[in-house]
Amino acid sequence: MSEPREHTVTVVGAGLVGSLLSLYLARRGHAVELLERRPDMRRETVDAGRSINLAISTRGLHALRQLGLEEEALKHAIPMRGRMIHPPQGALVYQPYGKDDSQHINSLSRAWLNAFLMTAAEATGQVNIRFKQRVTQLDLGPGTLTVHDDATGQVRQETGRVVFGTDGSASAVRQALEKLPGYTGTQEQLGHGYKELTIPPGPGGTFQMEKHALHIWPRGTYMLIALPNEDGSFTCTLFLPWQGPVSFASLDTPERLSAFFDAQFPDAKALIPDLEEAFFSRPTGSMVTVKGAPWRAGGLTLLLGDAAHAIVPFFGQGMNCGFEDCVVLDSLLERGGSWESVFTDFERLRKTNADAIADMAVENFVEMRDSTGDPRFQLRKAVEKVLLNAFPGQFVSRYSLVSFSRVPYRLAYQVGALTDGIVAELTEGLARAEDVDLKRAAELIQSRLAPFLKEHADGFRTEG
Repeated sequence: MSEPREHTVTVVGAGLVGSLLSLYLARRGHAVELLERRPDMRRETVDAGRSINLAISTRGLHALRQLGLEEEALKHAIPMRGRMIHPPQGALVYQPYGKDDSQHINSLSRAWLNAFLMTAAEATGQVNIRFKQRVTQLDLGPGTLTVHDDATGQVRQETGRVVFGTDGSASAVRQALEKLPGYTGTQEQLGHGYKELTIPPGPGGTFQMEKHALHIWPRGTYMLIALPNEDGSFTCTLFLPWQGPVSFASLDTPERLSAFFDAQFPDAKALIPDLEEAFFSRPTGSMVTVKGAPWRAGGLTLLLGDAAHAIVPFFGQGMNCGFEDCVVLDSLLERGGSWESVFTDFERLRKTNADAIADMAVENFVEMRDSTGDPRFQLRKAVEKVLLNAFPGQFVSRYSLVSFSRVPYRLAYQVGALTDGIVAELTEGLARAEDVDLKRAAELIQSRLAPFLKEHADGFRTEG
């Protein structure tokens, strides 16, 4: 029996996923109360220095497209067609993301997109966003939500509504689910933190580095990255271990910080005029991978986004994955059925995929910091591009499936293991990618990759 769609529902957390989810729910006819712990970011500065820039790609753009919001978002996005590697010495190295420039990811301001989605949600007339609302408890028995109004100091209780938890990696809603019998989960802190810095625009708002690239300074156990912004600036993020010889703990004076950048990132340092002030005044962020189950409690509560499956940012898929959650949930609501049946099907479809992208994100961190500057790795990426162009539709890469398709993450992960093996074998002994043995490549693709793609053809249909 289908649930009535006129009921008011509560969404906890008005970040990117919560705001987008509210739009989808409003389109289904629900009145939505959207609770946000922070002040209204459109009127007050919130958590300055703690936001990693977004890299929005196919999955996230598809979610916006369903609501007619993609075109406006892309007006504020900058295409990044590849990685620009800054080695300690020598010339820059460019690594394209896809087989051609049509396959690219997009740099987009997190703050702009969040504000845009909140405004769009309010414009529906069905979403009421309440700020400075801190959820302190969720009693899953009667479905009672206890909320502290940080503006007034008042405490209230709301009972009888379906609650969606989109309140991030430290989710208060998930904490209630963690108390359920049979709940299992892990929260693994990455041994690295991050600090945001800024390369300002050049004269007249010009970009001081290549505009259409994600810039990486790979240095083994640590790295610096930079993403372009609309105004000509770059948001830089320094990833360092918390402790150790080269770490946030060791860079404890302006002199040590300056010497470190002189030795490791001299070209970046020349473009960051306020390096020392920014480094010591801005907060250091932490990163966590959250895996757990269940994500739901009957037909009363459901987790989405980071609240269900927080991942580290090194595949650029955290927001894309959370937006895809909204698409999948919406497709299940379209089919009809009780909240409980919808929530059960949602977790079944999304849990294995969320686990897969979480694992790929950690692996990509190692690749970005350790491998991108290695000439052997660069040759393998060049060979991969040759194969993508020589065998369209037959050879696919993990990165292209994750970033440029909506194929389930779990299948992209499995395909990656096969294609990595093919590329490694073809690269052995090569000096140039152009010399790859295409006949041997065809044999390997037919013998190793084609059977898997055929076996899982049905699974490659996109979710939702």
